[in-house]
Amino acid sequence: MTSTAPLAPTRSAPPTTSTLDDRIAGALIGAAVGDALGGPVEGRPPEDIVARHGGRITGIVGPWDGDAWRTARPIAPYHKGDGHVTDDTLMTHALVRVYGKVRDHLDAYAVADHLVPELIANLRWIPELEAEALPLQRIFLAEKWIVARLHYGHVDPREAGAGNIVNCGAAMYMAPVGLVNAGDPRAAYAEALDVAGAHQSSYGREAAGVFAAAVAAACAPGAGPTSVVETCLALAKDGTRAAIEAVCETAARHRDVEGALRPLREAVAPFDTVGPDYRAPSLGARRPSRLHSIEELPVALGMLLAADGDYRQAVLGSVNYGRDCDSIATMSGALAGALHGEGAVPAEWARAVGEASRLDLHAPARTVAEVAREVFARDTARRRTHEAAFIALAARP
Repeated sequence: MTSTAPLAPTRSAPPTTSTLDDRIAGALIGAAVGDALGGPVEGRPPEDIVARHGGRITGIVGPWDGDAWRTARPIAPYHKGDGHVTDDTLMTHALVRVYGKVRDHLDAYAVADHLVPELIANLRWIPELEAEALPLQRIFLAEKWIVARLHYGHVDPREAGAGNIVNCGAAMYMAPVGLVNAGDPRAAYAEALDVAGAHQSSYGREAAGVFAAAVAAACAPGAGPTSVVETCLALAKDGTRAAIEAVCETAARHRDVEGALRPLREAVAPFDTVGPDYRAPSLGARRPSRLHSIEELPVALGMLLAADGDYRQAVLGSVNYGRDCDSIATMSGALAGALHGEGAVPAEWARAVGEASRLDLHAPARTVAEVAREVFARDTARRRTHEAAFIALAARP
């Protein structure tokens, strides 16, 4: 489903009164759909996408190499396309299952105790492999690091992320942390930093915290793209903050994603260590730095702004941006879905992705909604206990 016409201009999204459950469903379904749309063109520059598909992508498309997808890239023999989700969604859903077991806030030890077994002990249907397999057999090297360090190396979970390649691997699946802390971005940021410590360091870990905060901020009543970005700027540190500021300042000058495609890449380029050729990274790529940022999160926020929060346009802009577009679309899809609820996600896309990937896209949302309420009740009780103790202490002469 492609088109030679440019992406349609966006329209201002009306204010939403979505419930918690609706926002959670919008975020998780929106993330999975964005992931599936971006998968088949991941790693490609925008001009190649246009040449391959005869114009901008406007929906679900097939594999880049057609029926030769199994052998075209032996290092990654994955059926990307036709509505198949990628490792972004596999990891997101695995983290949801961890929340379903713990029923409380997570930390790096929860990654060791629960996420690692999810990756190495339970067979799951892997859409890109068209088979049941361990998630470990599909996830990228930066995620396999979790298993190597925690299961085999017995490293302190809080320090296991040190030494891993610095990329968006931790950020791409942090939406559930933002949803469990819906409306409390600072709590989401802190929890995601702790969880991501088992996986990433430097600006990769920082991006995980900021993305979780963005999702939590998008769930707040009255939230919009601008308030989400402002929350990110208030919390982000170092190069991550500078990259978000540069990209979003550029995005604010555009009222459609079509015109923003090239300017957003130019704005993020000084902070991105991968370099202009995504498939041939620079020698300094993915190394720790206080000056740099992952590309995916700032661009996702920029697309959200340029699209004025519209789900379809934010995701299609992310997909047609190219490069790591499945992760960018995962993030922009989660944010737009959290802002406006499940109704913002085109039903035909969600249905096709669920069927093609053999996933119940609503089940993870139900789990997160239940856990979020339980965690809020526990947090309230803990806060009241603290208040009582502090009042008693402060009252003493």
